[in-house]
Amino acid sequence: MAEIATCPSCGKRVRVPSAAAGKPRCPACHQFLPWVAHAGDADFTQVADSSRVPVLLDLWAPWCGPCRTVSPLLERLAAERAGSLKLVKVNVDEAPRTQATFGAQSIPTLVLLQGGREVGRQVGAVPLPQLRSWLDRTLRN
Repeated sequence: MAEIATCPSCGKRVRVPSAAAGKPRCPACHQFLPWVAHAGDADFTQVADSSRVPVLLDLWAPWCGPCRTVSPLLERLAAERAGSLKLVKVNVDEAPRTQATFGAQSIPTLVLLQGGREVGRQVGAVPLPQLRSWLDRTLRN
């Protein structure tokens, strides 16, 4: 499966695969692209664990107001950190096995993964500066 991303540098619309060995780049200007993927129970391991960059896992649901509030902030982070972060969105209503694997009791639950291993967790919607701070602090450790 693939998502369509708009290159922040040149504006070209590019198909970005959910899982890939490298990091997605714009074919026109060669800048890194924001990497946002959707996954479910069947493909979560392939989409998230294959990444060579840290994965920010967003466990969310469409009926959740705080999830809808934080979603554009996460997509903005993915754009700001293109080439160094992959955002993987998992709808917990459609992926109960993945939700159970991560023990998500509340949503939104954000889990930072490196090499398939959890290195940080943020529960609940927080403002963009706090998300940046949490990411920076967690990735430094």
